[in-house]
Amino acid sequence: MSVRNFFKKIVSWELWNFNVLYAPISPVWLWYCLRSRSFWFFTPSNPTIAFGGFEGEGKKEMYEQLPSEVIPLTIYIRNGIPFAAVLAQLEQSGLRYPFVVKPDVGMKGILFRVIENEQQLKKYHDRMPVEYIAQEKIDYPVEVSVFYYRYPWEKKGVVSGFIHKELLQVKGDGKRTLQELIEQHPRARYRLQEMEHRHQHRYNRVLPDQEIFYLSYAGNHNRGARFTNLHPEIDESLLQVFDGLSHYNESFFYGRYDIKTRSIEDLKAGKNFIVLEFNGAGAEPNHIYDCNMPLGTAYKVILQHWKALYTISRYNYQQGIPYWSFRKGKAFLRASRKHFKILEQFD
Repeated sequence: MSVRNFFKKIVSWELWNFNVLYAPISPVWLWYCLRSRSFWFFTPSNPTIAFGGFEGEGKKEMYEQLPSEVIPLTIYIRNGIPFAAVLAQLEQSGLRYPFVVKPDVGMKGILFRVIENEQQLKKYHDRMPVEYIAQEKIDYPVEVSVFYYRYPWEKKGVVSGFIHKELLQVKGDGKRTLQELIEQHPRARYRLQEMEHRHQHRYNRVLPDQEIFYLSYAGNHNRGARFTNLHPEIDESLLQVFDGLSHYNESFFYGRYDIKTRSIEDLKAGKNFIVLEFNGAGAEPNHIYDCNMPLGTAYKVILQHWKALYTISRYNYQQGIPYWSFRKGKAFLRASRKHFKILEQFD
């Protein structure tokens, strides 16, 4: 990283390491632990998701609690089974190339891949250390995130954040190589080690004029996706859609929906959209990013969401949904961290 990029990363808080960014407000989180007399005060927030959806939950348990018409066609594949059995699952399911693969328990876009053919699938399957999912590739043109929470005693919730996502990508000009495009990209240039790991074998390729090359298919902030704040689009129609999802199983009270849709208008009308992910208690209000928000304002937004998370969790606890014990939560978190460390080694 150049000296210029290094100092730009220091002054731009959106590029800071997660732990550095959250350190100044971490005493507030600790205060909620003390008030609840539980390190895992958030676990009743989404009672039917492991650990409240804070970390380590599987996508299967999330998909099973949403209406079938809003989730992608998905199959679950155990690692280590014969590849012939994988092909049989594909044939039986009707899933066709290209499709998406990713760990059932994953995060931050780790081991997220688009599979174009049988050879790529075999390579992925042979090196996958954990159970994973194969899922239809949703080609709706608009990808968004919606942060929603609802207090359990109320019928209506709150859409607190709404953003559009643009995957990390470069556009060719018929002159520059992929490496040059990456090094001059406003976000990719801060991720040169990752880019080299993923795309070095293509670095000398000159992209044709106007050709789009996706550097990552994961629409995450930590994978370089660009966010555009859509807060003015939040209205009663949008809220009704997510109130409906929250009431579907009466158990999703707090979190962020990652969605692909044909258009914002269709999403508001409750049609032509697919839920890719639901991130529970551990979800960031990612509408703080990429909108020139001052750091102090970003902290205010985060703290408002933490207060809602505490309030929801405390109410559900008082209704008989227990906090996880310290031992149970510690063991789950340790197993989750071990799991992700393994994933990172194979990414």
